[in-house]
Amino acid sequence: MVALVTGSSRGIGRAIALKLAAGGAKCILTGRDSEALARVEISESRWVALDLREPDAAQRLVDFAIGQYGRLDIVVNNAGATKRDDFLALTDEDWLDGFALKFFGAVRVTRAAWPHLKATRGSVLNIAGVGGRTPGPQFSVGGSVNAAMMALTKSLADAGLADGIQVNCINPGIIRTDRFRKRNVPEDRLVAEEKIIRVGEPEEIADLVSFVVSPRGRFLHGSLIDMDGGATKSV
Repeated sequence: MVALVTGSSRGIGRAIALKLAAGGAKCILTGRDSEALARVEISESRWVALDLREPDAAQRLVDFAIGQYGRLDIVVNNAGATKRDDFLALTDEDWLDGFALKFFGAVRVTRAAWPHLKATRGSVLNIAGVGGRTPGPQFSVGGSVNAAMMALTKSLADAGLADGIQVNCINPGIIRTDRFRKRNVPEDRLVAEEKIIRVGEPEEIADLVSFVVSPRGRFLHGSLIDMDGGATKSV
């Protein structure tokens, strides 16, 4: 089994790659930071540093994966960070950058990987975020991108029915990553304001990913799964 995980140099992506590797997968890691990628300790893995905002990067990534292992079974579209700010402070460049990496990166990686996933009856798992449901005033870009990721998931799931490819989406809530730490907000205050049970850990998202792409999770298809400590209040 071969798994490609984007944005896997740190945080949620790193945790996902480690979990899939622990379950026996050979992993293709990618991100923009070659030094961070080199520090991810997985014996049966390969990595390539590239920027998924570049239009040809996704095809180069998939070609690299096939060149290394000859097949693809799992694609986890995890890469992407968007700027937080008031709506009127966000520029066109902020919006374009947010969509270029997370949304178009996922589109291009999935498109390039699709024929190989069809051959293995594999899985696509998009990591979006609950901000796509309840974005808040500081998350206009991220909320819009995550909502687009959820819509993309539903569309790809329909296409996957004919080709035997499982497609799902996980929406993490507030997770203890470097990005969370940089917000420098007292954790107890954040938990109270967001009305959640606690801040989540990257490994908890990774555990859910491992289940979804396993044979036991195969009945999940086109699902938008919130793992957010109770942040999403809507039905």
